[in-house]
Amino acid sequence: MKLAAMTADVSGHTIQEARRRHQRKPMLAAMLIIGSALLVAGCQTTNNPESMIRVERAQGSEENIASLSSVIASNPSDPEAYNVRGSAYGRAGEFRRALADFDQAIQLNPRFYQAYANRALVQRNVGNQDAALADYNASLQINPSYDVAFIGRGNLYRQAGQLDAAFNDFNSAIQLDTTDPRAYHNRGLIYQARNQHAQAIEDFSTAISLSPSSPEPYNGRGISYAAQGDDENAFSDFNTAINLNNKLAESWANQALIYERRGDKAKAQKSYSHALQLDPKYEPARAGLARVKAMS
Repeated sequence: MKLAAMTADVSGHTIQEARRRHQRKPMLAAMLIIGSALLVAGCQTTNNPESMIRVERAQGSEENIASLSSVIASNPSDPEAYNVRGSAYGRAGEFRRALADFDQAIQLNPRFYQAYANRALVQRNVGNQDAALADYNASLQINPSYDVAFIGRGNLYRQAGQLDAAFNDFNSAIQLDTTDPRAYHNRGLIYQARNQHAQAIEDFSTAISLSPSSPEPYNGRGISYAAQGDDENAFSDFNTAINLNNKLAESWANQALIYERRGDKAKAQKSYSHALQLDPKYEPARAGLARVKAMS
């Protein structure tokens, strides 16, 4: 399970459930074996924690999509097939085709709550926020216990600045005993925005336990440690985030902040500069570098 994959809410039935439902459909079962990695990974993945579907070339490859299309040709009235191929198109960044497949899945089965949630994610990524909200609402109306839809809708609310509504949705997912790290990570971000850093640290720690190889919750927890004046633990978390993925400007800027607070201007300047090399538009790094240079 990978939190960095928090970008993708794309979801579907488990392999076991698919096999039970399709014992008399050998070709579709074969398709589900091809697409099972898509579905399982989709349930686990995150957004930059929430913003865009991460392009997974292996899962959204032309070869895989061609195999799924072959199954659809043999099973044109089965909504499962369109849902799986829509997930593959989404991972390949083929959003228009993904939407068309989810539309078809829902037309064939109007109570296909996973397809509504999948379509909502794509709608988010193409900027149709109202349509995304309607689809998340539809998914939860059909299945009020679908944690993926609560997390997806919570992300939508959080990005719109509706923190109370987002907080309630993440809480709902957590109360459903979700094992999706995004629920804890994103609730932690809201606690952090409210200056409730002890609660934020607890949530980030849970997200780390569920997704130990993702840098985002380490950055989040480190920021809350720093807000509490615990620079030692903050520095440790920021370094861990860098070790896990050294291409994130946020991690380097966070590390630089601790160097700056320690009075190590040379190392702070070096880390801020590296953050700006990775993302020239990352304002915290730009502001930090200006501060350090002014002190020199």
